[in-house]
Amino acid sequence: MQTSATPTHCPYCALQCGMNLTPASDGGVTVTERADFPVNRGALCGKGRTAPALLSSRVRLTSPLVRRAGVLEPATWDEALDRIAEGLSRTRTEHGPDACGVFGGGGLTNEKAYALGKFARVVLGTSQIDYNGRFCMSSAAAGGIKAFGLDRGLPFPLEDIPRTGCVILVGSNLAETMPPALRYLTELKENGGTLIVIDPRRTRTAEQADLHLAPRPGTDLALALGLLHLVVAEGRTDEEYIRERTSGWEEARAAAMAHWPEYVERITGVSVPQLRETVRMFCEPSSAMVLTARGPEQQSKGTDTVGAWINLCLATGRAGRPLSGYGCLTGQGNGQGGREHGQKADQLPGYRKLTDPAARRHVAEVWGVDPDSLPGPGRSAYELLDAMGTDIRSLLLMGSNPVVSAPRAAHIEGRLRSLDFLAVADVVLSETAALADVVLPVTQWAEETGTTTNLEGRVLLRRRAVTPPDGIRSDLDVLHELADRLGVEKGFPTDPEEVFEELRRASAGGPADYSGITYRRLAEENGVFWPCPAQEAVQDCEDAAFDALPDDPPGEGAEAVGGAHPGTPRLFLDRFATEDGRARFVAVSHRAVAEEPDAEYPVLLTTGRVVAQYQSGAQTRRVDELNAAAPGPFVEMHPRLAERLGAADGDPVAVVSRRGRAVAPARVTTSIRPDTVFMPFHWAGEGRANTLTNPALDPTSRMPEFKACAVRLETVDRG
Repeated sequence: MQTSATPTHCPYCALQCGMNLTPASDGGVTVTERADFPVNRGALCGKGRTAPALLSSRVRLTSPLVRRAGVLEPATWDEALDRIAEGLSRTRTEHGPDACGVFGGGGLTNEKAYALGKFARVVLGTSQIDYNGRFCMSSAAAGGIKAFGLDRGLPFPLEDIPRTGCVILVGSNLAETMPPALRYLTELKENGGTLIVIDPRRTRTAEQADLHLAPRPGTDLALALGLLHLVVAEGRTDEEYIRERTSGWEEARAAAMAHWPEYVERITGVSVPQLRETVRMFCEPSSAMVLTARGPEQQSKGTDTVGAWINLCLATGRAGRPLSGYGCLTGQGNGQGGREHGQKADQLPGYRKLTDPAARRHVAEVWGVDPDSLPGPGRSAYELLDAMGTDIRSLLLMGSNPVVSAPRAAHIEGRLRSLDFLAVADVVLSETAALADVVLPVTQWAEETGTTTNLEGRVLLRRRAVTPPDGIRSDLDVLHELADRLGVEKGFPTDPEEVFEELRRASAGGPADYSGITYRRLAEENGVFWPCPAQEAVQDCEDAAFDALPDDPPGEGAEAVGGAHPGTPRLFLDRFATEDGRARFVAVSHRAVAEEPDAEYPVLLTTGRVVAQYQSGAQTRRVDELNAAAPGPFVEMHPRLAERLGAADGDPVAVVSRRGRAVAPARVTTSIRPDTVFMPFHWAGEGRANTLTNPALDPTSRMPEFKACAVRLETVDRG
């Protein structure tokens, strides 16, 4: 038995905190600090510390399951794989390839996400593939591409945050979603910088702020436009920067000037003095950042909202300069890499577009197929799920739990039940897996090697630390076996490093170029920032977006080691990734949420996370320590709202929207606006928050509006 510590990374959020794992004599695994990893420097939250609990056979799947006479029963791998191949093949024959759907996850490694996208397009020939990362940061991605020509969550390392002058944190509760990252904000303040937090709730993160703004949910776009109006009115724009490094300013300025402070105050509930103080705090230092998360992004206007915050950065010269810029705090562990390499509906590996003929030729050559055989873009995540049982008749799902995580979840559960055939590969028997015709037990983080890409764009190597139980196979094994059964005998290796080598070739020359990254480099350098072209391409690489700061630590500077490209910690310092090198302002205007409160549904619901649970809870709800800390859902409401309802703290309350009804105990607190209630979305059953949420989609990103919908409250007699 291996007894030495294996350096690896946490399976949860996009920090991908470093940790050491050591097998114990009792069959368990011990987690210890890994202080050498710069993102968390050894710090871990409760989820990371307890992650080895998921390795126990007590909580995980240990055998394939097939449905017989309506009941899931243990089966052999051959029977389970044969059933899946037969189901997918039958659907293709009877209804065509696009009747086969594939749904992935933001927790899959880069290798698995890459292989899944290739499987969908080469083996099944379907365009119908997307992943749950569409629910995470797709609006930030769309906004970043519009403005900068490139999407990477953070265009700078986390270590830059404490060194800037001011941070505006929009719709993020880092203290609960990414606790080890809170120290960056603490260090910011210790260094004399200021923190502005924008959130309708006074969260643990907001309590750290120098200024907390509590806008009405769904009004972040108006808020950003109002701030830009004041920047212009007070003469705080950086005219030289605008002239030399941007385009589209006149139109964006005109749009912002229609959002005068008193008008914005009426929309958002944020007072004019607070708006003015925000502008002062943001503009007075020589450097500043805006960081967004799901709050402003999970809206039916999320792309425009992100664009408005980027406009604020551009107008003040706070993008593409040292210690300044706009960034998105990615949520899922591999939400960044997951969309870069092909499991998103419109993308090929390397963040190439499916509609680009040159991109299709390049990837098709790597795959050894005709470019014309590659299907075009398919449906986005919610639209794919909504089409199940009608246009989509069979679904292969890996690493996602849409029964809990999708908006309008009861409807999506019904769509899953209506499929002709559903196959799920997962570590645990999630609520979605429980509906499947076949369930495959697959390896997880500590039992496999592979790469992920964290919120900084830092590609990391997760190392196998323990041997998986007998009978457990990896997702790469599953795709290899299914491809073979469906007539494609080559092209789906099971060794993750071999898959990564192919991914390197497929990504070469693309926006997310990994071709200069190897497993060896990842192990030796504690990760490498993309883009990182291969050594032979360095001389021709117009990588003027990369530069170093004067006091960078070793390994973060611009000097290549041994002639290899060093990777790109900081983007855009010399030019943006647009054709002309200029950032683009986008003219946007406020519009209301898709579903405003009315007499029947007079309150706004917003949703989010708590520190002890993660995403749909499929994993964390199986860890005793985490369940003790966060045992179930709740409805957070202001005392005035509770008084009108006649509910006391702890009383069961029903929250009702046009899509359904959820019941959970009231949590009465002054930390939330009186016109708003909050529910965490980690639980299934009667407390499922996403039963209520609105699937209204952003027209560009196709992100559903999780963050704002109209509801009414009712008392519940448990008699």
